[in-house]
Amino acid sequence: MTTWYTADLHFGHTNILGYASRPWPDVEAMNAGLVARWNAVVAATDTVWVLGDVSLTPTKLGPVAALNGHKILVAGNHDSCWSGHRRHAGQIRRYIEAGFADVHTSGVVREHRIGNQLVTLAHFPYRGDHTESDRYVDSRPDDDGRPLLCGHVHDAWQISERQINVGVDVWDWIPVPAATLLKLVDAMPQ
Repeated sequence: MTTWYTADLHFGHTNILGYASRPWPDVEAMNAGLVARWNAVVAATDTVWVLGDVSLTPTKLGPVAALNGHKILVAGNHDSCWSGHRRHAGQIRRYIEAGFADVHTSGVVREHRIGNQLVTLAHFPYRGDHTESDRYVDSRPDDDGRPLLCGHVHDAWQISERQINVGVDVWDWIPVPAATLLKLVDAMPQ
């Protein structure tokens, strides 16, 4: 059993093809390609933490059922179950029905361990964005000095200070195994 981390799948999001350097000609090919790449590395008994932006709307969650593993969502700004949306509470059921075992609507999980390292999981980074200015500043986790695994920044960076972007755009369109992330965290300056 392996634990994996990923973010920013954006299933069903046609416009993402123009924003990021995604190698697919259309959204259907992107959805199929992301599922195939995920299932090539993730086993049915593995756990995958998805750090937000699984799909643009809950009507586009269909591919989630085809993904291997025990899936846990830490909601992002494009997930309708994220607590930053007015009607998020009524959406949680749709994500569970789509195939997530658990949903963290706040977008942050603080007490998470990878090996012997305590890290924070969040959709948003402490700082940085894929745009000129940081968006959703009030929804970002407080920087308490611990390493952060995040998404949201797409291909802007893979590592920035104590922040590791686990988004598919910088990890060859596949989830990242915990062992790889632990090596990166262990190498960070304290």
